[in-house]
Amino acid sequence: MMFLDRLQNFVSGLGSSKDKKTATVYGFLPIDVTQLNAMHRSDWMARKIVDIIPDDMTREWREWKADEDTVELIEKVERAPQISIQAKVNEAMQLARLRGGAALMLGMKDAQPGEELVLDRVKEGDLLYVHVLGRDDVSYTEIDRDVLSPYFGEPKMYQARSKDGAQVEVHPSRVVRFIGAPILDRSISEYDCWGDSILLVVHDAIQNAASSQEHIASLIPEAKTDVIYIPNLSQHLASAASTSKLTERFAYANSLKSMFNMLLLEGNGGTGPNGAGEKWEQKTINFGQFPELMRQYLQVAAGAGDIPLARFLQDAPSGLGSNGESALRNYYDKISADQRNKLTPNLWRFDEVCIRSATGKRDPAIFYEWAPLYTQSEKERAETFKIYADGARTIVGSGLGQEIITREAISKSLTNRIVEDGILPGLAEAIAEYGSIEQQEPSEEELAAITVQSRPSNVDAG
Repeated sequence: MMFLDRLQNFVSGLGSSKDKKTATVYGFLPIDVTQLNAMHRSDWMARKIVDIIPDDMTREWREWKADEDTVELIEKVERAPQISIQAKVNEAMQLARLRGGAALMLGMKDAQPGEELVLDRVKEGDLLYVHVLGRDDVSYTEIDRDVLSPYFGEPKMYQARSKDGAQVEVHPSRVVRFIGAPILDRSISEYDCWGDSILLVVHDAIQNAASSQEHIASLIPEAKTDVIYIPNLSQHLASAASTSKLTERFAYANSLKSMFNMLLLEGNGGTGPNGAGEKWEQKTINFGQFPELMRQYLQVAAGAGDIPLARFLQDAPSGLGSNGESALRNYYDKISADQRNKLTPNLWRFDEVCIRSATGKRDPAIFYEWAPLYTQSEKERAETFKIYADGARTIVGSGLGQEIITREAISKSLTNRIVEDGILPGLAEAIAEYGSIEQQEPSEEELAAITVQSRPSNVDAG
């Protein structure tokens, strides 16, 4: 007997053929490339969902850890006009999120794009340019399915077109591939090295949010409407002449209203023989709940794009108990995690080439860290500095500084933290110029005190 892992109730119809939910199924509806491009070019929400995350992931970029001369050489290669890796990674990620895939092509001095790039043969100045190619700019014929190959899952050879229209083959070792929304269905990804557009999964949320705004905007002209009740209206509209007279009459009444801010009508609006006449009313629409309704639709669209509403709308969080600040922190934590777990492995190929092209060798001690995205306020920085200083003072004052950690070690550690956090600007230069406390020579009084303390107690002073 097979048991289904869901609730069933044949009295209420829950889970049975009477349950309307049982007829609900998921369907995959691809969006045409022209529609994807139109969404990005004409809809502000679609554009933000495509662009914001790449902008944030590349905004502060990264900090190389090496000696000053080496860092300067590497950053000079990165910022070269033909390379501009920070801007081009941003563009490639946006293209990948819009169309499902993009690539960076590394142009080398050997001018042999169809041959495998051997990293150990890359010499100083070999990296000449980096080009951004969308998935529509390149093609391939076969995907490498050899599990022993370092290029498993990538095309065996990319194909692009040169200026004269000739087909150019590019080895995957010279390509940095970016994928939009990954396709986990192996039956599809086996034949496609790209992913889906991120707009596929947010399309309905964007469309509903845009539709709500359009409907509310269309109600604004109808916010205040004049309603006039006319006795025997159908008789007045029975002929063209009477219809024209009625139209002229109320056109004139409207002009009187514009001139004198009053509307003149016949009768007193009653229904009796002495009171028969036109009756005027004014209908207004209450927009009180519409802003919250629009915001809810926008929040769903932002959530579908995995972006906090405060970042999506560039709007400071407000209201009692607002958690916008914590949402932004969580968002930036996720961006930092994606930089480490996704973007760093993606850029490995470029980084190895860049370091060798900048320095002529590969020093394993060279590495980088992603610059922090969330910066502390001045108040938070001051509070952090106080916590560090109090902690160091507590350790030294408790005696642990003499038994386990020396005072000099704690001082050096605290100084390094202050310098790294930038709490006291220019501290490293000041220490280099004036020295730290432990580096200063003791005064004559201090030397005399040390001499007295170190003299044996059993020696006669006379």
